[in-house]
Amino acid sequence: MTPAPSVPTPVPMPRLPDPDFGRWGQGTSLLGGWLPVGVEILAIVILIVAIGWRTRPWRLVWVPVGAAIGVTAALGARTYMNSEGLASDPAPFKLWVWTAVCGVSVAVAALGFRGARWWRRGLSVAAIPLTLVCALTVLNQWVGYYPTLQKAWGDLTAGPLPDQTDAKDLPNLRNTHPKTGKLVAVDIPDDASGFKHRREYVYLPPAWFSGVVPPRLPAVLMIAGEFSNPTNWVRAGNAIPVLDNYALGYGGAAPVFVFVDSSGRFNNDTECVDGPRGNAADHLTKDVRPYVISQFGTSSDPSDWGVVGWSSGGTCAIDLTVMHPDLFTTFEDIGGDRGPNSGTKQQTINRLYGGDAASWDAYDPRTVMARHGPYGGVAGYFDDSQEPSDDKSKNLLKYLSDRRQERLAPVGFGGHGDEDQFREKGALPDLCAAAMAVNIGCTLRVYTGYHTWQFGARAFADALPWIAQRVHTPTVPD
Repeated sequence: MTPAPSVPTPVPMPRLPDPDFGRWGQGTSLLGGWLPVGVEILAIVILIVAIGWRTRPWRLVWVPVGAAIGVTAALGARTYMNSEGLASDPAPFKLWVWTAVCGVSVAVAALGFRGARWWRRGLSVAAIPLTLVCALTVLNQWVGYYPTLQKAWGDLTAGPLPDQTDAKDLPNLRNTHPKTGKLVAVDIPDDASGFKHRREYVYLPPAWFSGVVPPRLPAVLMIAGEFSNPTNWVRAGNAIPVLDNYALGYGGAAPVFVFVDSSGRFNNDTECVDGPRGNAADHLTKDVRPYVISQFGTSSDPSDWGVVGWSSGGTCAIDLTVMHPDLFTTFEDIGGDRGPNSGTKQQTINRLYGGDAASWDAYDPRTVMARHGPYGGVAGYFDDSQEPSDDKSKNLLKYLSDRRQERLAPVGFGGHGDEDQFREKGALPDLCAAAMAVNIGCTLRVYTGYHTWQFGARAFADALPWIAQRVHTPTVPD
């Protein structure tokens, strides 16, 4: 039996100036420190005072009823998440605790409002948003969406994005030399796919504005994970400062980056396939790519196009590339799974493909690569994160270390485990070996840390020089 190809040593790459992933920007942290703990303490104190001792029926009947309502709310939320396969990994237990506490606060306000004094009524009402904020804070710590209060507020209030400009102002910027790139909101027609999506964004590097007409720059799709929106890579992934910093080092040259919508709405996990949840694959390949070429004058050569994704977006990145090597030849899979998934294999077939088992094979990367046979000119970059306290993770790190893999400094704040072997843990070495078997170049780097946006952002920043070189960015040396 022919042995599986070994995983190669990562190629040396120039490091970008450190974008301060330790403190992760300026502002009040939502991932640790005094604010999350302070809000939790405040919420508990206010809820306890709001409940109070009150009357005997209140203590013996209505408080237990309120507790039952809270537990039911938590179980219902957990059941819904599991039934829809909305998360690749189990949520932390603390999330369900705070969901239950939030349900209790609603019940206390509703059941005890009539007979309570005015100040207790006020406290019972105030406990609802406070406990909800606590639940959302735990959710945020799980996925690392918003590292600081300031970033969360900017997103919630739809504040301006870094480098954002209006599309109507682009003609006035022609034949200029801006110091930073520009981020433009676009409403891409869905004529080919029928996929109902949100507003998407295109990053134009400074070099795009030089001359009377735009240069034919390469382009890269940027795909976020589950529970996403097109601005996640911008706000949570810190992408714009990283891109501007890179372009500054190469005379303003960088690829055009397209921050796409692969889900259509926040809780719709399409895994970038065509199915009951929407024709996401067709949107990215038949709507987005032609639009960017026609509207922004980018290259149409597949060797000048790449795909980057984090979490489920990482799965999208490899899947789109191996399925469409005539459109994309470079990908970065950051913490992706072995393939599109929404639970077990049968659950995935039911949820993503409407029961069509043949679609499983059509979108499974390993199956697609094996059926295609040897590729030409395709290469992938895999970034994995492994939790240092997990014995299985330690074993995997040792496995990779034995194959001369590079271990980097810890990144990330939150984290969670991976219980289903189909999912993230160990997926990327498997995919890397399968890719090498069909002549797809493979680079694998393992970070000691957790599956959070901080990991995703750091991995992208580290891989950007490789990506820019692969898609033939002007002025980037070979």
